[in-house]
Amino acid sequence: MIYALAAIVAAMCMLLGISIGSLSIPFSTIIEIFLSHWFGVSPSHPIPDDLVQIVMAIRLPRVVLAFFVGASLSLAGAAFQGMLKNPLADPYTLGVSSGASVGAVLVLFFHWQWAYLGAFTLPTASIIFGLATLFLVLYFAKMADRRMSMETIILTGIIFSSFFSALISLMIALTGEELRQIIGWLLGSVAMRGWNYTLMIVPFFLVGSLLLFMNYRELNAFTFGEEAAAHIGVDVAKRKLVILTSASLLTGAAVAVSGTIGFVGLVVPHMIRLVTGPNHRFLLPLSLLYGGAFLVLADLAARTIISPRELPIGVITSLIGAPLFAFLFIKRTKRKT
Repeated sequence: MIYALAAIVAAMCMLLGISIGSLSIPFSTIIEIFLSHWFGVSPSHPIPDDLVQIVMAIRLPRVVLAFFVGASLSLAGAAFQGMLKNPLADPYTLGVSSGASVGAVLVLFFHWQWAYLGAFTLPTASIIFGLATLFLVLYFAKMADRRMSMETIILTGIIFSSFFSALISLMIALTGEELRQIIGWLLGSVAMRGWNYTLMIVPFFLVGSLLLFMNYRELNAFTFGEEAAAHIGVDVAKRKLVILTSASLLTGAAVAVSGTIGFVGLVVPHMIRLVTGPNHRFLLPLSLLYGGAFLVLADLAARTIISPRELPIGVITSLIGAPLFAFLFIKRTKRKT
């Protein structure tokens, strides 16, 4: 029942995202366009070609991409919060997003254009740098502590994140006309990406989410601590590596296609946990659906509040997420005292 409700909410949010814009399109027309385009069902009345183009080529890919990005960040946030036993953990804990951001900013700063990739040089470089950051963090954490405790991994992630943030600040300080591009990308957006960017995130999303779903029992065990998980038969080192890699894959791919979007992976899983409890069997799929729906609505707000201009989606998620999380955090702290 809770899954059906979440799926309905997500579907309605996606329909809203496609319907509302500079030109409002009724739900019935959107559904008829889908039926005609995908199943060959003749519409009840002629639909103008430009309306079909707006739905199928502009709004639908944008809404689908927003959903995948929100779902990825929310899933990663749920995994990090469960593994670290910390509701303040988010998808950017290990510094993967900072590494992915460095890759994107380098492309914009040096005007890189790799052979055969063209416009996809930026997301490709971002994904490569994000994954490289993950392996560097894990490598240095193992050098510092062979047991690779979560505290060591987090501290290593913070070190790399600080270093990469300094690199980004340096490039911003040295940049000229690229400044608007760099700042715009860092604030996050899913505008004008098209189906190719959506197809780029899909394999990472499928692999990352599938691995997390397969390890929900281990995530439940980690909420009691690493020692408790080891006592009930969990291969702590192996499962920790799988879960961290999966969550980082989701984060790196999301950052690569949309830029840095904050608070989705922090607030959405936390709110779901307050309602359903800490069982990751329910928490992970609900985080996927509600995280995607949340970012679709945030993107809708970003492109309609000051229409025809657009706000960066990261600004909207921060404006909504920061006060909401502050409220939840204060409420949780008062309950403990």
